[in-house]
Amino acid sequence: MTESSMKKLASTLLDAITDKDPLVQEQVCSALCSLGEVRPVETLRACEEYLRQHDKLAHPYRAAVLRAMERVLSSRASELDKDTASTIILLASSEMTKTKDLVWDWQQAASGVLVAVGRQFISKVMEELLRRLHPGTLPHCAVLHTLASLSVANAFGVVPFLPSVLSSLLPVLGVAKQDTVRVAFCSALQRFSEGALEYLANLDRAPDPTVRKDAFATDIFSAYDVLFHQWLQSREAKLRLAVVEALGPMSHLLPSERLEEQLPKLLPGILALYKKHAETFYLSKSLGQILEAAVSVGSRTLETQLDALLAALHSQICVPVESSSPLVMSNQKEVLRCFTVLACSSPDRLLAFLLPRLDTSNERTRVGTLQVVRHVINSAAAQMEDKKPFILSSMRLPLLDTNSKVKRAVVQVISAMAHHGYLEQPGGEAMIEYIVQQCALPPEQEPEKPGPGSKDPKADSVRAISVRTLYLVSTTVDRMSHVLWPYLLQFLTPVRFTGALTPLCRSLVHLAQKRQEAGADAFLIQYDAHASLPSPYAVTGRLLVVSSSPYLGDGRGAAALRLLSVLHPNIHPLLGQHWETTVPLLLGYLDEHTEETLPQEEWEEKLLMFLRDTLAIISDNAWICQLSLELCRQLPCYDEAPQEKNFLYKCIGTTLGAASSKEVVRKHLQELLETARYQEEAEREGLACCFGICAISHLEDTLAQLEDFVRSEVFRKSIGILNIFKDRSENEVEKVKSALILCYGHVAARAPRELVLAKVESDILRNIGQHFSTKVLGIKVETKDPALKLCLVQSVCMVSRAICSSTQAGSFHFTRKAELVAQMMEFIRAEPPDSLRTPIRKKAMLTCTYLVSVEPALDEQARADVIHGCLHSIMALLPEPKEEDGGCQKSLYLETLHALEDLLTSLLQRNMTPQGLQIMIEHLSPWIKSPRGHERARALGLSALLLRYFLEHLRVSALVPFHNLGLLIGLFSPRCADLWPATRQEAVDCVYSLLYLQLGYEGFSRDYRDDVAERLLSLKDGLVHPDPAILFHTCHSVGQRAPGRLHHRAAPSPLHWSEGA
Repeated sequence: MTESSMKKLASTLLDAITDKDPLVQEQVCSALCSLGEVRPVETLRACEEYLRQHDKLAHPYRAAVLRAMERVLSSRASELDKDTASTIILLASSEMTKTKDLVWDWQQAASGVLVAVGRQFISKVMEELLRRLHPGTLPHCAVLHTLASLSVANAFGVVPFLPSVLSSLLPVLGVAKQDTVRVAFCSALQRFSEGALEYLANLDRAPDPTVRKDAFATDIFSAYDVLFHQWLQSREAKLRLAVVEALGPMSHLLPSERLEEQLPKLLPGILALYKKHAETFYLSKSLGQILEAAVSVGSRTLETQLDALLAALHSQICVPVESSSPLVMSNQKEVLRCFTVLACSSPDRLLAFLLPRLDTSNERTRVGTLQVVRHVINSAAAQMEDKKPFILSSMRLPLLDTNSKVKRAVVQVISAMAHHGYLEQPGGEAMIEYIVQQCALPPEQEPEKPGPGSKDPKADSVRAISVRTLYLVSTTVDRMSHVLWPYLLQFLTPVRFTGALTPLCRSLVHLAQKRQEAGADAFLIQYDAHASLPSPYAVTGRLLVVSSSPYLGDGRGAAALRLLSVLHPNIHPLLGQHWETTVPLLLGYLDEHTEETLPQEEWEEKLLMFLRDTLAIISDNAWICQLSLELCRQLPCYDEAPQEKNFLYKCIGTTLGAASSKEVVRKHLQELLETARYQEEAEREGLACCFGICAISHLEDTLAQLEDFVRSEVFRKSIGILNIFKDRSENEVEKVKSALILCYGHVAARAPRELVLAKVESDILRNIGQHFSTKVLGIKVETKDPALKLCLVQSVCMVSRAICSSTQAGSFHFTRKAELVAQMMEFIRAEPPDSLRTPIRKKAMLTCTYLVSVEPALDEQARADVIHGCLHSIMALLPEPKEEDGGCQKSLYLETLHALEDLLTSLLQRNMTPQGLQIMIEHLSPWIKSPRGHERARALGLSALLLRYFLEHLRVSALVPFHNLGLLIGLFSPRCADLWPATRQEAVDCVYSLLYLQLGYEGFSRDYRDDVAERLLSLKDGLVHPDPAILFHTCHSVGQRAPGRLHHRAAPSPLHWSEGA
């Protein structure tokens, strides 16, 4: 772009600066800046020429052009030549002082241009500004502002001119009467002082390294005298604050003797302003600078002012910070900075003032004091070094405070202590324990209000802060490694620290890894030297049990398993390779699931397998026995966590199963029976699981111990004859019996199949029966407790399933079968026929299903009683509950119905003949014809299921007529027009199965498909159609097709049926 076209473009843009639309003005300025980035000199000259030629241009537009020039100069000033710089300086100076009135927008824009040029051409700018200072005349406020800004922007350039500037300004200070002018003078003196201090602090880079504070001291004191003794007394708050702001940096330039002389008046004068001003940031900032100046000259006067200073500063720090204003937050920082100065100069006096205030019960006082203590620990570490024992001992009462704000402050103090070696002192362990206690707080009990600027209240909770602190101290403070390891291990087992397990485990994993890197000697724990630490057995048991509820407490299962894995050398030397392989697999399984999707039984089985494999690798009976002892000791720890206690019982059973010492096994089983909390359902179930798992390896001992317990004094005392007549005692007795019955059931379910058959009737069922009923004066009295009934049913079910799954089941003659079936039917009949409240019905039918499969077969009457009783118990129930009525109730209903289906199928399987099928349908026939729709629907559903089963397992060895076919078709066909849509569809399925039975009897293969039968299925959708015409047409079609298969056929010989596979 040529110079002429460049100038033309700039002129065009500048002409558009007067557009009335502010958006257009902004776009023009941006365009000028973009042009200036490419051609800065030409752009700046064009702007200068434009302003010079348009002398009447309104000041808002002049300010816009000047701002554009400043933006160009801020990045391109170094490209200016001296002539251009001089031209711009003269223009800006002229623009800035064109009017004596305060037109801040315009004058500030011009001042900004001078400051931008002054970064490169400071001498020329200062010459121009000094030319504007006339002896005996007040300078323009904009000139003062520009001098102040330059002092900050280019201290090295301005400071050499300061003597000249001060000599011009100081004589007229007394002339300044307007507050705005005085404020400008204060601002200039503040910036001059800050610039001088920066210059003196960096003499190695200064253009004149011989400059000393003395060069400014006299002039600055003269200015100080006016500001402090005259202007500070003003009623105008803005002026007072401007004076205070200036006095802070000015105090550093005062002659030492003058500062010492002024402190008795200066400090009280500043402190008095705290009561007059709501915004105290500038006061605190200036006070901090004055204190630093006093300390730097070794002031003795400061000592006499300490009490007043500490009291005023302490009251400031104790003001609650409710506002999110940056000034409020900044004031807190400045007050703390003052405390740092005092801590470095008078540590004893400071602590003598602070520490007693920790004993107060006032929240604000204690929180504020803790903030100061934390700050001085960090900022005055050297001075506090020999004060550590006193500071630690002063924390005794704050540690007991339950206020959440105090707790947060205490945690922050402890964090500071950790970084500076306090926790290595006597008493430091109490601080660590406090942090762990706060980590253990339940999150739901912390209703927190959001703090300033906080979006997530939970992030500011005592627990959240403590968790972060523990982890940071463990991972980033190297000196804490030997303090926390292995000390933190002792918090793993106590119940009160359960909520802290996840952060504890994460910290311990990191500490253990650092120790491993340091070498085996540093990592291996000397348990003899650390008596308070939990044993390897206690750690193993604790971490394994809490892993059974892996998503509680922020995912403590994964954290516990990781710690267990890294601790393997301290658990047992043989575990390394196995745990390094299996633990990642367990962690991967947890990653694949969530709390909602985790199959709990499957997860627990994986953990028990992990334990079994671990014990097999160790293969040391003494170690295993010691682990079992520790696991038993931990049982009371889980009284409030039933699921985990249940799993602990399983771990005990697994460990006892691996023990080879029969005496130890019997001893622990006896203790478990004597100490179990039988009132808790989960504990009864857990105890039974323990006995069942133990019986895998110790069947004889397990059964013997159960019998010994029944004969023991403990048992006989709790089950005395008089207890039956006492309601409470009777209830307790029933719970004990329930647990024992369950134990026998689990023993039967878990014990080796080849051994259990011999024990079923002689030991297991005999004892189960004894516990279920009691003789009083020779009369058999059976319990009415539904829980005990359920335990009996559940146990008999497990026994029956164990018999069925045995390889010797075919040759086993179960003499008590009929008695047990009768007992189950008695339970079923005792249930209310119209409602489903307990799973007794379901469990009893499931038990009968297993019993039916065992020899000897039931006689016809017993079979009929079972079918009739079970159908009557289920069919008459009210319609199945909907989902909104309760998911558990619906689930129980469906499970009970499935149990009935399995039982009927099992009975049919024992007699897979047309006669057997006919018997089953005859039992269902009254319900198929019932006037109640839900009963018909259930009966048709069961009929369809039985017919399908019969068809699928049909074995035809010869062709004979199926004489029952017509009767059955006649029973089901009318139901195709039932009022209930579901019933109509089930009826079609029944007819469909019957037609294929007919085809099977006629000799057709199983995979043959008949057009008539298949067309029936195509009609099913029409049977649920709400249109009466379509429904009538569909029923008519069914009526036409079904009878087509009922014509008579000759049968040469009987039909032989074999049982279905």
